[in-house]
Amino acid sequence: MSESTNATYAAAGVDIDAGDEAVELLKPHAERASRPEVLGGVGGFAGLFSLKLDRWKEPVLASSTDGVGTKIAVAQALDKHDTVGIDLVAMVVDDLVVTGAEPLFLQDYIAVGKVVPKRIEALVGGIAEGCVQSGCALLGGETAEHPGLMGEHDYDLSATGVGVVEASGLLGPERVRPGDVVIAMGSSGLHSNGYSLARHVLLDIARMPLEGHVEEFGRTLGEEMLEPTRIYAKDCLALAAEAEVRTFAHITGGGLEANLARVMPHGLCAQLERGTWTPAPVFALIAQRGKVERAEMEKTFNMGVGMVAVVGAEDVDRALAVLTARHVPAWTLGEVRAAEDADGPRAVLSGDHPRF
Repeated sequence: MSESTNATYAAAGVDIDAGDEAVELLKPHAERASRPEVLGGVGGFAGLFSLKLDRWKEPVLASSTDGVGTKIAVAQALDKHDTVGIDLVAMVVDDLVVTGAEPLFLQDYIAVGKVVPKRIEALVGGIAEGCVQSGCALLGGETAEHPGLMGEHDYDLSATGVGVVEASGLLGPERVRPGDVVIAMGSSGLHSNGYSLARHVLLDIARMPLEGHVEEFGRTLGEEMLEPTRIYAKDCLALAAEAEVRTFAHITGGGLEANLARVMPHGLCAQLERGTWTPAPVFALIAQRGKVERAEMEKTFNMGVGMVAVVGAEDVDRALAVLTARHVPAWTLGEVRAAEDADGPRAVLSGDHPRF
């Protein structure tokens, strides 16, 4: 008769002590990414946020959930985990601000194959940095260990954010008028979309090493691919306070045409000119090495434009001045016109990029 052993949670692959250590390491990051409305600290069953209703006459809450996608595979390959948290926050808060909402707080969810406290700390440190950049609080979150479902070095990130906007200040398609001007805000690179195609082209087809220096970038391929997503939340709120903004569009998966079409009303079309900017070298490299057609590039990547604002024609100069003062690359991208076909596309790119 075989000798019996007592089964334990640790033997099954879940290390509660490591989880507790990770929580202690996270506390300084949560304290850094806070706001005066936050009640309590890390470790409770729920995060508490005091909504000061006297600030608004008719507050509307906005909520968004997102993740980072396969950019995480690059972070894992390089064993560098302190920037993808910024990407996570960017994907959430910049969707919120499209409505005109001020991001209030964010809660993250980290699923891992094995809790490695220092790695969790690096991930949450990036999330906290993103929250600081966007002005929202890191209100709490969850780290879940999934042995048997994920490999020891695997993890995935997601988050939900909540913002608030005055009902009278809601932005959207109903505000857009013919003659309005589309202003582009430059991206910091790939941001967090299209990485399945980017990795396939650069790593599988071109067989470029992540650690290799790329002359066009002035740094390694890995550094270029892990460049954090630019967070526009504070810049968009500042712009809306100073100029007549009709709406914003966050340029993520689907590209410029598809995302801008989401905020164009029936009967209008945003006419955009490629000749107003040159996409960053990383986009040209992907197109060249993968022989990727322009239509495929433009529906997969942001192509150098991370956010757009639709503003009244009389406020274009003021809007550009606000963004320039905030060190956001910005330029006039196009104009809103009556659509030739009411059932046709609501955003159209024309012309060619210079030097692309």
